[in-house]
This record gives sequence, C-alpha cells and structure tokens, in this order.
Amino acid sequence: MKKHYTKNPTEPIEIEAGMTTDELLGRMERISFQGRQIARAARVWEIALDQDAYVMMGLAGAMTAAGMRKLVAKLIDYRYIDCLVSTGANLFHDIYETLGTPHFMGSPDADDEALFECGLDRVYDTYADEREFESIDRWIGEWATGSLENRPYTTREFLFELGLEIDKRTGGANKGILTTAAKFRLPIYCPAIADSSIGIGLASAKKNFVFDLTEDVRETGTLVIDKETMVLYCGGGTPKNFIQQTEVTAKHIGGNPKGHRFAVQFVTDAPHWGGLSGCTFDEAVSWGKINPGGDKVTVFCDTTIALPLVASALLTRMRDRRRR
Repeated sequence: MKKHYTKNPTEPIEIEAGMTTDELLGRMERISFQGRQIARAARVWEIALDQDAYVMMGLAGAMTAAGMRKLVAKLIDYRYIDCLVSTGANLFHDIYETLGTPHFMGSPDADDEALFECGLDRVYDTYADEREFESIDRWIGEWATGSLENRPYTTREFLFELGLEIDKRTGGANKGILTTAAKFRLPIYCPAIADSSIGIGLASAKKNFVFDLTEDVRETGTLVIDKETMVLYCGGGTPKNFIQQTEVTAKHIGGNPKGHRFAVQFVTDAPHWGGLSGCTFDEAVSWGKINPGGDKVTVFCDTTIALPLVASALLTRMRDRRRR
C-alpha cells in the first residue's frame, strides 16, 4: 500500500468562460477517473515531443468517416506524429473526402433497408455514398495497375504514390491524410490493406497488384532501432499490434530495443475479454514491446472525444510550432 500512497490532494475543478483546452486539461490533472487520464495523456505526449521521441500512431476503425481526417492531417503537418499505421477503412474514407465527396450526418436508428435502396452506406450515425465508393474503387484499381511499376510494393510505397496522385488530381485544394503525408514523406503503413475498399478496388482491376507485407514489417522494425519512441493508439486492432511488434522485430534484425518509452491509448474495450484492443500496456511489457519504466496512459474513452481535446491542448503547449 505504501508505494501507491501519495500526499498530493485532488482538487475540485473550476471552470471559467473562455478557458482553452490546455487550461482545462491542466486543471483536470488533479481530478479523478478518465478526466485525469485524458489530462495525463496530453502531458505524456508533450514530454515525448520535448524529448524528441519518434511517435508512431495507430488509427483503427473508421475515424476519418467520424470527422478526424483534418485533425490527423494536422498532426502529420506539424510532425506531432512521425509514422502512421492505419486500417484501410480510414485511408479509403480519407481518399473519398479528399476527392471532394462529403460524409453526411445520419442516425444510428435509421432504416438500413431504406438506406440500401438509396445507395447509402452507414457508419453508425454517418452516411457515405455507395456510388462514389464504387467509382473510387474502380479508379484506384485502374490507376495502380496502369501507372505503377509491375513489381511488389510495400504499403508505404503504394500509399505515398497514391497520396501524390490524389494531390495532383485535386491541385492540392483539399488537404487529407495521404496527401499531407506524401508532401512531408511521412511513412504510412496499412498491414490489412486488403480488408478495405482499397483492396476491393485492386482486386477488381484487370491484372493483379502485389504487396510486399513482410518488407513493411522489416521497415517498421528499422524505424525504431536506436530511437526513443512513443506509441499513440486510437483504438486497437491490427494497427496497434503492428506498431507494438516493431520492438520485437528490431531485436530480430540486429537492434537492442528496450520497449516503447512513452505509450498512450484511447480505447473502449476492457482487458478482461482477452482482445487486443483492450490489452493493457503492462501486458505488453511481458512481450518486450513496452518499456517497464515507461510513461503509460490508458484512457477509456471514444477517440472522437479524447483525441480532439488532447491534440488541441498539445497544439497550444507547443505554441503552434512545427517540429523539425
């Protein structure tokens, strides 16, 4: 009991008109429950940037459909993240919006049979145009098999070229995740790229397109060698594990990793069901993926709540400046 006891009192939060998110989260550091955890997440991310840690972000689900596209693009632009690992859904919805088609506000209680008849796809309370999806699917397949070299590509190479092509098509008028990453040559990986409309588009092309996924694994392992790293997980799933395993990969290819030094995750899954999305950072220590003495923060909260609050406060603390 002694080692867990402190004499630091909690402080009832006081709010005022005109408070910034930075000020709000600063005061939330002395309250309890998930409010304190969100505040701690912002502080750990700030410390990691101050110490020039290499920040790897895992983006699960369909957060771009949920309105996170420009936020993530800004994190790339300001270099508050250095590498992104994402689901294919997030990247396809990013393409869909960057090419000029909006998502629409809907309802989780909608009549889904009626939506199907209208050609609308539902992501909880948000709609997308299925006809636009099909058009983009076909375009991706035709572009990839008609413009790229006839060789295996890593997902990083493929997404970089795709970002450049989208930027060319839009004239840089609509900033997105892929186009911003291509501009700054920030690596994006998508280990489950086939599990998305990108995969459907490539499968519908007239000739096969091949990915070198094992090279993705090797590359991400080299990224963390001899670096102090931070991991930031928005949800769990494949992006989370793909980043977690970089420390193990680094060991196999000649590095001497000590586990990720800083770790923040926004999750809604509980650990006792045994799923990866709810996996604790303490469990990851047993695998050598997280540093035992690292700064670890788990926030049980929807990413669409936690990420905008934390990123906004971070932007203020960094005085709106870009990292090198």
